[in-house]
Amino acid sequence: MDPVARAREVFRTETEALEAVAAALDATFNQAVQSLVEALARRNKVVVAGVGKSGNIGRKIAATLSSTGAPAVVLDPVDALHGDLGVVHEGDVVLVLSYSGESDELVHLLPALKRFGVSIVGLTGSPESTLGRHSDVVLNCRVPREACSFNLAPTSSTTAMLVMGDALALTVAEARGLRLEEFAKRHPAGAIGRALLVKVGDIMRQGDRNPVAAASLSVRDALLVMTRAKSGSVAVVDDQGLLVGVFTDGDLRRRMAEDPAVLGRPLEDVMTRNPIRLQAGALAAEALRVFHERSIDDLIVVDSNGRPVGLVDLQDLPRLKLM
Repeated sequence: MDPVARAREVFRTETEALEAVAAALDATFNQAVQSLVEALARRNKVVVAGVGKSGNIGRKIAATLSSTGAPAVVLDPVDALHGDLGVVHEGDVVLVLSYSGESDELVHLLPALKRFGVSIVGLTGSPESTLGRHSDVVLNCRVPREACSFNLAPTSSTTAMLVMGDALALTVAEARGLRLEEFAKRHPAGAIGRALLVKVGDIMRQGDRNPVAAASLSVRDALLVMTRAKSGSVAVVDDQGLLVGVFTDGDLRRRMAEDPAVLGRPLEDVMTRNPIRLQAGALAAEALRVFHERSIDDLIVVDSNGRPVGLVDLQDLPRLKLM
């Protein structure tokens, strides 16, 4: 088979698996969310256990939980039976991952976990399995087939458990009211940390680099303002200095195709009114979101009165290590 065609088949198989698992979601998911939320409210933690490929997925789920404000640790089922069960405390929630629900290491671990007074949430493709019977809540991750040609190698099933874990972690975070500021505290390094801790006012162009022009100014003169600022746009203000529009070099190209006399027009005739804007106190992450959703190159920054005080240029973000 052509490698690209085979790759697409794998994508289709795993996408269909995710759709099947999503369609099977029911009220037990709500129970799992409630179990985690209540445990975390008691200042308990989440313990994640799995073997083999499921263990690898479990480590990622634990990392996602921790990064979104839900303290989580990974418990190796083999080491657990030789002393590492000491990490488990009464009131914790234990997420146990096993597609078959019959992995020997987990089968031996489950009765020991029950003696600790914990809630067990099982992620499995076999709700009727040993894991299913020992679980307080079962999240069904059954998939139609694996993407493996032999229908054996964990592929679709591990993808399903991964997404189920993501869904659980993010739903729990929202149920607990996770705020952006709290998320930022847990990501102090890298592009994520900078975007969540840096303010728009820290990265915006100011002074001579912030092009501003009166609405009555001609397009020709506005282009000079943009050129001096080395910018592809200009913020347009009214007589009180309040932001009323924006004019970009893209607008110029489009207008010139329709109106050869556009250079003599006042900005108020050709500007885009009520442009997108942010205040200087907004997080850089908010600027990233706007750039992504609106497909714009420049973002005007205003003060609390609506006067333009700066400009964030998309081209600056890689240099600032924000992208």
